[in-house]
Parts: sequence; structure tokens; C-alpha cells
Amino acid sequence: MQQSILDYIGLSLLQSPIKSCTSLSGGDISQVYLLEGKSQKFLLKTHKGAQASKMFLAEKEGLESIAKTDTIKTPEVYFLDKYKGNSLLLMEFIETKNPTQKDFEQLGIQLAILHQNTTSEFGFNTDNFIGSIPQTNNRHKDWTQFYIQERLLPQLNLAKTKSLLSDKEIPSFDKLHKVCKDLFSDVAPSLLHGDLWGGNYLIATDGTPYLIDPAVYYGHSEVDLAMSRLFGGFSTSFYDAYHRIIPDTLGNKERNDIYQLYYLLVHLNLFGKGYYGSVKKILDYYFL
Repeated sequence: MQQSILDYIGLSLLQSPIKSCTSLSGGDISQVYLLEGKSQKFLLKTHKGAQASKMFLAEKEGLESIAKTDTIKTPEVYFLDKYKGNSLLLMEFIETKNPTQKDFEQLGIQLAILHQNTTSEFGFNTDNFIGSIPQTNNRHKDWTQFYIQERLLPQLNLAKTKSLLSDKEIPSFDKLHKVCKDLFSDVAPSLLHGDLWGGNYLIATDGTPYLIDPAVYYGHSEVDLAMSRLFGGFSTSFYDAYHRIIPDTLGNKERNDIYQLYYLLVHLNLFGKGYYGSVKKILDYYFL
């Protein structure tokens, strides 16, 4: 971390010098640091990429959208700024602990209550990002239309452009629509985290759950659950507590696969052929 950046943050933004700066692991896209000021710790993300400012703005808006529901905590964002080509996102640092079963239960309850926040259309007021890939959130009245046009097709077409999928491996719109329409019935828009894998929640030392790194929009509540199951990291008490508030419904297994397809396509486009087999398996099973 450049000393000039630390000086800028401490003297210009916080009006108090930064005492120490420690690099943290876990930042796949950005550099992440723990800063210690006179009386408080901060989390700093920095990035020099062309889209960095837009990504950080989307992250800020997503965190604040979740926080405004007063259902589950997110870290407070203090500053979004740019200095000498570096985009800077400064936020609250959360001291964490390993989750207990009680903590997972609380996380499940609060996520379900978050999902009870609804609106009249699927989508969001702005586009954002899934990882470093732009994610469109154009509004739709119909969930099937939204999921195909704003989620599956952009990733399928990107995979084709990157030569990760061939043209013949990509289902037609009609085929996508038929399969999804049959599975998606009576779906109400829920405010989603949008990227709920095991690295995107925290349990504070007092047991308070926090959500981080969102890709928010209004969609089917099962999308967050599907992502949570993809790579693990959530206990059965999390799902049991969630379903006490929002019951499981018929067809969940099939919808889980279709929702995981989106995230697997994202990983295919971000990280390459290692995810091809998982993508191809779902495409062949549901859309051949």
C-alpha cells in the first residue's frame, strides 16, 4: 500500500492519521487492507481497473439497499473515492468469529426476512456486477423473461464469445423459455443478496450476521439458496431456520439446478474450462 494513499485517507478523509495497514486475503478482484486509525479499524478496498469506480459504487448501493430493510446487517460504507488512479472503498471493519449453529439459525431467519422485502417488478434500479462481470437488471414483470434475458443469455453468449461454449451447446430462447416457464410459477420478487456463497457472509464476535459483497436485485428467493448450496459453507440449521419462515416448495430441486447454472456460467466466464463440465451437465439434462 502506497504511503501517499494512506496519508490521503487519514488526513483528507478521516482527519486522523492511519497507524497501521495490513494486507488481507480474500480479495479476488480488489486489494483489501485492514487500516487502524486512532480509535477505529477500517476495511479498505482498492482497485485500478477501468470499471473499478462503477464496481465500488454498485457494491456501496447494494450494501445500503440491504441495510435499509433493517433485516440483516451490512458493513457501513464511509467513503467511495478515487486518488491517483486508485479507486477506494472505505468501510466498517467487522471483527469475526467462526459461526455456531445458533449463528447459522439467526442468519437463516434474517435472510428469510430480507427476502420478504418485495416490489412490483423483477430487476433493480441500476445495473451492477457479478464478480467483475457486468450484470444487467432491466425490469421485467415476468420472472421467466427476466431470468433468461438478464441472467442466462448474457452469460451463455459471453461463453460463446470466449470460445468456452459452442453455438450448438447453447439452447435456443424458445427452449430456455419452455423449461423455465414450466418450473417458475407463482414467483414474487424478493430483494436478493445475489451472490450468496460462503465467503459473502460474516458472523461478528457478538454473533450478529453480516452480508458483504452483494450483487442485489429483486428476483426469486430460491436464487440465494441455490448459490449458498453450490460451494457449501452453510449448515443445515441455516436452511431449517430459513424454511420456518419461507417454506420449501415443489420443484425446488430442478429450480436449484437452473439457478446454479447462472453462477456456474459466471465461473466458467471468469475462470475458464474448469467449470465447463458442470455447465454442460445442466445444459444437457434440462435443455437437450
